Amino acid sequence: MDWSVLFQHPAWVLSTALLAFVVRLQRRGSWDPKACSAVLSGKTAIVTGANTGIGKFIALDFARRGAHVILACRSESRGTAAVKEIREKTGNSNVHLRLVDVSSLDSVSEFSKKILEEEKALHILVNNAAVSGLPKQMTKDGLDMSFATNHLGPFLLTNQLLDLVKHSAPARIVNVSSMNHKKGQVDFSHFHGENLNYSLDEVYNHTKLHNIICTNELARRLQGTGVTANSVNPGIVMTEVMRHYPLFFRCLFNLIGLFFFKSSEEGAVSPIYCAVAEEMEGITGKYVDSDCSLKLPAPLARDPALAVKDFEICERLTSKL
Repeated sequence: MDWSVLFQHPAWVLSTALLAFVVRLQRRGSWDPKACSAVLSGKTAIVTGANTGIGKFIALDFARRGAHVILACRSESRGTAAVKEIREKTGNSNVHLRLVDVSSLDSVSEFSKKILEEEKALHILVNNAAVSGLPKQMTKDGLDMSFATNHLGPFLLTNQLLDLVKHSAPARIVNVSSMNHKKGQVDFSHFHGENLNYSLDEVYNHTKLHNIICTNELARRLQGTGVTANSVNPGIVMTEVMRHYPLFFRCLFNLIGLFFFKSSEEGAVSPIYCAVAEEMEGITGKYVDSDCSLKLPAPLARDPALAVKDFEICERLTSKL
C-alpha cells in the first residue's frame, strides 16, 4: 500500500467526514418502510445488484410485501444465497435469481429476452447495481467498464423491458443515483474511456450524473403511459461499492462509517420509498434525496436539451443490439 495516497487527497478525507456528519443528521425523520402498508401481491419486481447491500434489502422489502421478486445478479453463488435468505426471512417462495452482467450489452440483451419470454408483467424495475473506483477497463463493446456497469447497461436493460413495463401500468422505474452526481461532468467521450481521471470516485460521479439526466428524459417520454421514472440518492451507505478502492481508503471509509454512515438497510429506504410509497404515486422525473424528500439535482441534470442529447447518444451506443 502506498500511504502517500492519503496526502495526495486530503480534501477527499475531509469531505468524506463532513458528508458523514450530514448523513447522520438525515438518518432521523426518514420515511419508515415498516409503517407503509403497500401490498405487492400479484406484482412483479426486478432489482439489479440484489445479492448484497442496498439491493438485497430492497428485494427483501418487496418480498415481504408479497411481490414476485427477480434478483438480477452477476454472481450465481451469491445470488442463490440471497434468494435463499430472502425466502427464509419472508416466507415468500416466489423469489428467483436471473443472471446478468450489466456491464455487458450482450448479457443485458440475453437477460431481457428471457424476462420477456417468462414474465407477463413488470410493475417495478430498480436499477441498483453499480461500481466505483475501477481502474481503466474497456468492455468488448468498446465502452468504459464503469460507464457500462453504472449507466449504459442499465439504460439498455430499461429500454428493452420498457414495453413490458408500460403494458403493466401503473408501474415504476427507480434508478439509484448518488449525491456525488453534483461533482460529475458531462463529456460524451467518457463513454469510450477518453478524457477520464480514474482517481477514487471521479468516474463514478460522472456516471451518476448521467443516471439522473437520462431518467428525467425517460420520464418525459413516458408521460401519459402510467409509468413513472425517478432517480434517488440512498445516502452514504456502508456497502461493497468501494471494494476497488485502495485499502487505506476502504479502512478509513469503514471506520468513519461505523459512527456516521447508513447501513445497507437504511440506504434501501429511499429507493423503496420511490418504488412503493403512496406519496410517490404519479410523481415522475424527480430526484429523491436520502431523507425521502424531493430535491433539485445539480443544474446539469435539469437541462432538458442536454437530456435529449444524452438519451439519444445512449440509444445509439446500445442500438447495435
